[in-house]
Amino acid sequence: MKTNKEAFGDYLLLEKKYSAHTVQAYLNDVVSFESFVSESFEQESIDLVNYSQVRSWIVFLVEQGISNVSINRKMASLKAFYRFLLKSKQIEINPMLKHKALKVPKVVQIPFSEKELKDLLSEIDFPVGFQEVRDKLIVEMFYVTGMRRAELIHLMIKNVDLSSGVIKVLGKRNKERIIPILPMIVNQIRVYIKERDSLGDIEDFDYFFISKKGLKLSESFVYRLINSYFSRVSEKVKKSPHVLRHTFATHLLNNGADLNSVKELLGHSSLASTQVYTHNSLAELKKVYKGAHPRGD
Repeated sequence: MKTNKEAFGDYLLLEKKYSAHTVQAYLNDVVSFESFVSESFEQESIDLVNYSQVRSWIVFLVEQGISNVSINRKMASLKAFYRFLLKSKQIEINPMLKHKALKVPKVVQIPFSEKELKDLLSEIDFPVGFQEVRDKLIVEMFYVTGMRRAELIHLMIKNVDLSSGVIKVLGKRNKERIIPILPMIVNQIRVYIKERDSLGDIEDFDYFFISKKGLKLSESFVYRLINSYFSRVSEKVKKSPHVLRHTFATHLLNNGADLNSVKELLGHSSLASTQVYTHNSLAELKKVYKGAHPRGD
């Protein structure tokens, strides 16, 4: 018979469609809380804890120097765990019912400017060859599709449809979405595929982006690639695939795209997730308004 934690893991993986990595993170948080309750209250089961015990864990984590962001993530894991126990009728009262997330300072994501993208893609010399063609295409794909790093890494060659000018990506919770690609990117993809085919034996053939050895790319490799290239044209502190995703959304909104369209392109389940990208667009709007209005001086 499965334990509550094992059943919870199966629920997240099979019903909620969370990735194996996310499921493990949730379970690690539940196990950490279980250890705390055992040591602090000599209580073996966490099925019937009360909120004061949860509060004690929060105080303990704060005293350990854990950030509010990390604590909120742990609390989200507990909330999901107890919702599952309630749903499966293993408890009658959810101890996390009235929990409120700790306040965290809002971190403003600063996108790359259009000039920085232009400088990178037009002025930096990308030598001819498989790796260089692939690297430039990766930068372009992030910028013209807004896809996540994991989505780019797991992009399948069968899901790149050059005749229709679209790609199909597998997003969070295994949700598929179709993203259009620009004609100029279609041409670059053709060049990349030609270079890719010249590699000969490819072990991870199903994956679109691969290493020179024919293997699927790692998340750390893609992060280092983006960070390295943008370090040449940008002094921003954070230079990552996620900043490129943020840049994609911001530039679309700045140039007149409506929020719902950007939401669909990003693969967000609600507008609330997309609205985080609008603050830069609002800043741009204020700038235009101030410059155009007669009383703007």
